[in-house]
Amino acid sequence: MGIDPKAIDWDSLGFNLTETRSMYKAVCKREGSWSTGGLIPFGNIELSPAAGVLNYGQGVFEGMKAYRTIKNRIVIFRPDMNAKRISMSSQRLCMPAMDKNLFLRAVLATVKDNLDYIPPNGKGSLYLRPVVWGTAPVLGVKPVDEYTFIVYASPVGPYFKGDIKPLNLYVTKDYHRAAPKGIGNVKAIGNYSASLLPLIKAKNEGYDEVIYLNAGDEELIEEAGAANMFIIKDNVLKTPKLAGSILPGVTRDSVLTLAREILEIDVQETDVTLNEVCTADEVFCTGTAVVVTAVGSITDLDGEHRIADEKMGRLTSKLKEMLTGIQHEDIPDESGWLYPIKE
Repeated sequence: MGIDPKAIDWDSLGFNLTETRSMYKAVCKREGSWSTGGLIPFGNIELSPAAGVLNYGQGVFEGMKAYRTIKNRIVIFRPDMNAKRISMSSQRLCMPAMDKNLFLRAVLATVKDNLDYIPPNGKGSLYLRPVVWGTAPVLGVKPVDEYTFIVYASPVGPYFKGDIKPLNLYVTKDYHRAAPKGIGNVKAIGNYSASLLPLIKAKNEGYDEVIYLNAGDEELIEEAGAANMFIIKDNVLKTPKLAGSILPGVTRDSVLTLAREILEIDVQETDVTLNEVCTADEVFCTGTAVVVTAVGSITDLDGEHRIADEKMGRLTSKLKEMLTGIQHEDIPDESGWLYPIKE
C-alpha cells in the first residue's frame, strides 16, 4: 500500500517515487494474448533470478502523465501514442504486441484508483509508468515464454531542480547513446542504464545533462540524455530526423505539430550539426518528464557556448506555454490530445 496522500507536501514535490495505492497487472504467453488483468496493491514483485528481463534485458517501458486541470478535470495526455510506441518497442525485443485497448484500460484504471495522489493544478502531475518485461526463466539467449505488463503511478514535480532555469549541457565524444539499426528508437530499459555513467560524470562537473552525437557522424547531434533536442535559428525550428537511432518522443511530435499548425513557422526534421546547436538563437529539450526545457549553455571541446543569454527564448517560451496550456486546459485542445477521466 502507498503512503497516505494527505501526508504529501504538494509544494515540495520533486521527480522521485512516491508509492501510491495500486498498480495494474496483466500477463501473456509468448504465442498467446494478453490477459484481461486487473488492479493489485502497489508493492514488490517476485522474479526468478533467471528471468529474461534480468539476464538479457528483455523489457520496455513508457512515461506518461495525468493532470488535474484548471477546470478540475483529470486528463491524460496523448495515451494513444504511448500505446502505439510500447507495442512497437515490445515487438522489437521479441515480446508480444501490446493490445491498445488493454493498455488504455490499464492506464485508466490505475489513474482512477489513485485519484487522490494527483497534485492540485499547478503543483505537478501523476506520472504513469507502463512496463513490459520477460518474466519466465531462461538460460540460453532467446525470447522467454511469459511476459508481465504493469502500470504504476507516482505524483511528481519538475524533473530538473529549479524547473525554469535553462540547462547547462555537456557534449560527450566518449560515449554514444545508440547507433543506426540498433534499438535507440525504442524505449528499451537497457538504453537508459547505458546513459548513467556519462550522466554521472557530467553532473560531477556541474552540468545538468549530456548531449549525444551521432555514432556514424560525430558532427551531428542526436539527443540530450532522455530528451529530444530542438534548435531555433532565424525563426526556423529544427530537430534531428528520426533515422532509427532517435526515440520518437510524444512531446517531440506535439511540439512539431504546434509549431507547424499554430505558430506556422518553418519546421525541419533533418540532420542538425553540433555547430548549428552551438550558434543557435534558442535551444531546448522535450520529453514527458522535462516537458519543454530551455538550454542556456553547451560545453564541448572548444569551450562553453551560451545560448540566448542563458534565458528561455521567445519561441521556446511560446511553445512551452502552448503545450502546458493544452495539458492543463488553459487553452482549447483543438487537436484532441486530452483523454478525460470521469471521477
